[in-house]
Amino acid sequence: MTLEEGDIVLCTVDWIVGTTVFVHISDSGKDLEGSIVFSEVAPGRIRNIRDYVVPKKMIVCKILRISGSHIDLSLRRVTLKEQKEVKERYKQERSFISILKTVLGEKVEDVFEKISEKGTYNFIQEIKENPKKLEALVGLNNGKKVLEILNAQKQKKQVIKKEIFLKSSEPNGIEIIKSILGNVKDAEVMYISAGKYSLKREDPDLKQADQKLREILDTIEKTAKKSGADFSIIKK
Repeated sequence: MTLEEGDIVLCTVDWIVGTTVFVHISDSGKDLEGSIVFSEVAPGRIRNIRDYVVPKKMIVCKILRISGSHIDLSLRRVTLKEQKEVKERYKQERSFISILKTVLGEKVEDVFEKISEKGTYNFIQEIKENPKKLEALVGLNNGKKVLEILNAQKQKKQVIKKEIFLKSSEPNGIEIIKSILGNVKDAEVMYISAGKYSLKREDPDLKQADQKLREILDTIEKTAKKSGADFSIIKK
Protein backbone atom coordinates (compact mmCIF):
# COMPACT_ATOMS: atom_id res chain seq x y z
CA MET A 1 0.00 0.00 0.00
CA THR A 2 1.10 3.56 -0.62
CA LEU A 3 0.67 6.11 2.15
CA GLU A 4 -1.01 9.40 1.32
CA GLU A 5 -1.62 12.72 3.04
CA GLY A 6 -4.60 12.44 5.37
CA ASP A 7 -4.04 8.75 6.15
CA ILE A 8 -4.30 7.65 9.78
CA VAL A 9 -1.35 5.44 10.74
CA LEU A 10 0.09 3.61 13.72
CA CYS A 11 3.52 4.87 14.77
CA THR A 12 6.14 3.94 17.34
CA VAL A 13 7.94 6.75 19.15
CA ASP A 14 11.74 6.55 18.73
CA TRP A 15 13.08 9.61 20.50
CA ILE A 16 12.42 13.24 21.37
CA VAL A 17 14.86 15.97 20.36
CA GLY A 18 14.23 19.63 21.17
CA THR A 19 10.63 20.32 20.20
CA THR A 20 10.29 17.40 17.78
CA VAL A 21 9.12 13.83 18.29
CA PHE A 22 10.65 11.28 15.92
CA VAL A 23 8.72 8.11 15.10
CA HIS A 24 8.76 5.22 12.67
CA ILE A 25 5.83 3.82 10.72
CA SER A 26 5.63 0.22 9.58
CA ASP A 27 3.99 0.08 6.16
CA SER A 28 3.99 -2.93 3.85
CA GLY A 29 6.97 -4.40 5.65
CA LYS A 30 9.00 -1.18 5.39
CA ASP A 31 9.93 1.14 8.24
CA LEU A 32 9.39 4.80 7.33
CA GLU A 33 10.58 7.79 9.35
CA GLY A 34 8.29 10.53 10.52
CA SER A 35 8.24 13.44 12.92
CA ILE A 36 5.75 15.44 14.99
CA VAL A 37 6.42 19.02 16.08
CA PHE A 38 5.17 19.84 19.56
CA SER A 39 2.37 22.05 18.21
CA GLU A 40 0.93 18.94 16.50
CA VAL A 41 1.18 16.77 19.61
CA ALA A 42 -1.53 18.56 21.58
CA PRO A 43 -3.33 21.92 21.51
CA GLY A 44 -2.10 24.67 23.84
CA ARG A 45 1.10 24.80 25.81
CA ILE A 46 2.81 21.49 26.58
CA ARG A 47 4.45 21.48 30.00
CA ASN A 48 5.66 17.89 29.93
CA ILE A 49 5.88 16.17 26.54
CA ARG A 50 6.08 12.76 28.23
CA ASP A 51 2.48 13.16 29.30
CA TYR A 52 1.66 12.58 25.62
CA VAL A 53 4.52 10.61 24.03
CA VAL A 54 7.13 8.22 25.42
CA PRO A 55 9.87 6.36 23.50
CA LYS A 56 8.77 2.88 22.35
CA LYS A 57 5.10 3.78 22.88
CA MET A 58 2.70 3.22 19.96
CA ILE A 59 0.56 6.21 18.97
CA VAL A 60 -1.96 6.90 16.21
CA CYS A 61 -1.17 9.87 13.97
CA LYS A 62 -2.46 11.65 10.88
CA ILE A 63 -0.17 12.25 7.89
CA LEU A 64 0.11 15.97 7.14
CA ARG A 65 2.81 15.99 4.46
CA ILE A 66 5.06 13.51 2.66
CA SER A 67 8.43 14.90 1.55
CA GLY A 68 10.43 12.19 -0.16
CA SER A 69 11.15 9.55 2.46
CA HIS A 70 10.15 11.79 5.38
CA ILE A 71 6.64 12.17 6.76
CA ASP A 72 5.22 15.03 8.85
CA LEU A 73 2.58 13.83 11.29
CA SER A 74 0.00 15.10 13.74
CA LEU A 75 -1.17 13.44 16.96
CA ARG A 76 -3.69 16.06 18.06
CA ARG A 77 -5.74 15.88 14.83
CA VAL A 78 -6.68 12.24 15.37
CA THR A 79 -10.13 11.58 16.85
CA LEU A 80 -10.83 8.94 19.49
CA LYS A 81 -12.85 6.99 16.95
CA GLU A 82 -9.93 6.94 14.54
CA GLN A 83 -7.58 5.82 17.32
CA LYS A 84 -9.84 2.90 18.21
CA GLU A 85 -10.26 1.89 14.58
CA VAL A 86 -6.53 1.85 13.81
CA LYS A 87 -5.66 -0.03 17.00
CA GLU A 88 -8.35 -2.62 16.32
CA ARG A 89 -7.01 -3.14 12.81
CA TYR A 90 -3.51 -3.55 14.22
CA LYS A 91 -4.75 -6.27 16.61
CA GLN A 92 -6.43 -8.12 13.75
CA GLU A 93 -3.27 -7.89 11.61
CA ARG A 94 -1.02 -9.18 14.43
CA SER A 95 -3.42 -12.04 15.11
CA PHE A 96 -3.58 -12.98 11.42
CA ILE A 97 0.21 -12.95 11.06
CA SER A 98 0.50 -15.15 14.15
CA ILE A 99 -1.93 -17.65 12.62
CA LEU A 100 0.05 -17.71 9.35
CA LYS A 101 3.29 -18.39 11.25
CA THR A 102 1.66 -21.26 13.14
CA VAL A 103 0.28 -22.89 9.98
CA LEU A 104 3.05 -22.16 7.46
CA GLY A 105 6.20 -22.15 9.56
CA GLU A 106 9.27 -21.07 7.58
CA LYS A 107 7.25 -20.51 4.41
CA VAL A 108 5.44 -17.55 5.97
CA GLU A 109 7.97 -14.89 4.88
CA ASP A 110 7.31 -15.29 1.15
CA VAL A 111 3.55 -15.30 1.68
CA PHE A 112 3.60 -12.32 4.01
CA GLU A 113 5.60 -10.28 1.49
CA LYS A 114 2.86 -10.77 -1.11
CA ILE A 115 0.11 -9.97 1.39
CA SER A 116 1.89 -6.80 2.57
CA GLU A 117 1.84 -5.40 -0.96
CA LYS A 118 -1.97 -5.30 -0.78
CA GLY A 119 -2.17 -4.34 2.88
CA THR A 120 -2.65 -6.99 5.56
CA TYR A 121 -5.96 -5.65 6.89
CA ASN A 122 -7.44 -5.30 3.38
CA PHE A 123 -6.35 -8.86 2.59
CA ILE A 124 -8.07 -10.17 5.74
CA GLN A 125 -11.33 -8.54 4.63
CA GLU A 126 -10.95 -9.93 1.10
CA ILE A 127 -10.45 -13.55 2.15
CA LYS A 128 -13.53 -13.41 4.39
CA GLU A 129 -15.53 -12.79 1.21
CA ASN A 130 -13.40 -14.92 -1.12
CA PRO A 131 -11.33 -17.67 0.62
CA LYS A 132 -9.87 -18.76 -2.72
CA LYS A 133 -7.55 -15.74 -2.63
CA LEU A 134 -5.89 -17.22 0.46
CA GLU A 135 -5.87 -20.73 -0.98
CA ALA A 136 -4.09 -19.42 -4.08
CA LEU A 137 -1.24 -18.22 -1.87
CA VAL A 138 -0.90 -20.97 0.71
CA GLY A 139 -2.62 -23.99 -0.83
CA LEU A 140 -6.02 -25.55 -0.23
CA ASN A 141 -5.26 -27.38 3.04
CA ASN A 142 -3.29 -24.56 4.64
CA GLY A 143 -5.93 -22.08 3.55
CA LYS A 144 -8.63 -24.09 5.29
CA LYS A 145 -6.53 -24.32 8.47
CA VAL A 146 -5.94 -20.55 8.54
CA LEU A 147 -9.61 -19.75 7.97
CA GLU A 148 -10.74 -22.25 10.63
CA ILE A 149 -8.54 -20.58 13.24
CA LEU A 150 -9.52 -17.11 12.04
CA ASN A 151 -13.24 -17.87 12.19
CA ALA A 152 -12.92 -19.53 15.58
CA GLN A 153 -11.52 -16.39 17.13
CA LYS A 154 -14.14 -14.26 18.76
CA GLN A 155 -13.86 -10.68 17.60
CA LYS A 156 -14.59 -8.07 20.20
CA LYS A 157 -17.61 -6.08 19.15
CA GLN A 158 -17.05 -2.38 18.54
CA VAL A 159 -19.69 0.01 19.87
CA ILE A 160 -20.72 3.29 18.22
CA LYS A 161 -23.14 5.65 19.95
CA LYS A 162 -24.86 8.82 18.78
CA GLU A 163 -27.29 11.09 20.59
CA ILE A 164 -30.07 12.78 18.65
CA PHE A 165 -32.80 15.35 19.21
CA LEU A 166 -36.16 14.34 17.77
CA LYS A 167 -39.39 16.16 18.55
CA SER A 168 -42.73 16.85 16.91
CA SER A 169 -45.13 19.70 17.72
CA GLU A 170 -48.02 17.96 15.96
CA PRO A 171 -51.06 16.88 18.05
CA ASN A 172 -50.06 13.25 17.43
CA GLY A 173 -46.37 14.04 17.92
CA ILE A 174 -45.73 11.12 20.27
CA GLU A 175 -47.09 8.65 17.73
CA ILE A 176 -44.96 10.22 14.99
CA ILE A 177 -41.79 9.84 17.06
CA LYS A 178 -42.69 6.25 17.98
CA SER A 179 -43.24 5.46 14.32
CA ILE A 180 -39.90 6.97 13.24
CA LEU A 181 -37.82 5.27 15.92
CA GLY A 182 -39.85 2.08 15.78
CA ASN A 183 -38.60 1.45 12.25
CA VAL A 184 -34.95 1.40 13.39
CA LYS A 185 -33.92 -2.25 13.10
CA ASP A 186 -30.12 -2.35 13.22
CA ALA A 187 -29.41 -0.18 16.26
CA GLU A 188 -30.54 0.01 19.88
CA VAL A 189 -32.63 3.11 20.63
CA MET A 190 -32.75 4.47 24.17
CA TYR A 191 -34.76 7.37 25.60
CA ILE A 192 -32.62 9.93 27.50
CA SER A 193 -34.89 12.89 28.21
CA ALA A 194 -37.51 15.04 26.49
CA GLY A 195 -36.65 14.96 22.78
CA LYS A 196 -33.27 13.29 23.36
CA TYR A 197 -32.46 9.72 22.34
CA SER A 198 -29.37 7.54 22.12
CA LEU A 199 -28.64 5.16 19.24
CA LYS A 200 -26.13 2.34 19.72
CA ARG A 201 -24.73 0.04 17.05
CA GLU A 202 -22.41 -2.95 17.65
CA ASP A 203 -20.24 -4.60 15.01
CA PRO A 204 -16.91 -6.50 14.91
CA ASP A 205 -15.62 -3.85 12.49
CA LEU A 206 -15.62 -0.29 13.82
CA LYS A 207 -15.75 1.29 10.37
CA GLN A 208 -18.75 -0.81 9.36
CA ALA A 209 -20.52 0.02 12.63
CA ASP A 210 -20.00 3.73 12.04
CA GLN A 211 -21.12 3.54 8.40
CA LYS A 212 -24.29 1.61 9.28
CA LEU A 213 -25.18 4.04 12.06
CA ARG A 214 -24.74 6.97 9.66
CA GLU A 215 -27.15 5.29 7.23
CA ILE A 216 -29.68 4.84 10.04
CA LEU A 217 -29.36 8.50 11.03
CA ASP A 218 -29.84 9.58 7.40
CA THR A 219 -33.05 7.53 7.23
CA ILE A 220 -34.33 9.03 10.49
CA GLU A 221 -33.57 12.54 9.25
CA LYS A 222 -35.43 12.01 5.96
CA THR A 223 -38.43 10.44 7.70
CA ALA A 224 -38.51 13.22 10.31
CA LYS A 225 -38.48 15.87 7.57
CA LYS A 226 -41.43 14.26 5.79
CA SER A 227 -43.33 14.06 9.09
CA GLY A 228 -42.58 17.68 10.01
CA ALA A 229 -40.56 16.66 13.08
CA ASP A 230 -37.46 18.48 14.33
CA PHE A 231 -34.28 16.40 14.07
CA SER A 232 -30.61 17.02 14.81
CA ILE A 233 -27.54 15.07 15.85
CA ILE A 234 -26.18 16.14 19.23
CA LYS A 235 -22.46 16.77 18.88
CA LYS A 236 -20.15 16.22 21.82
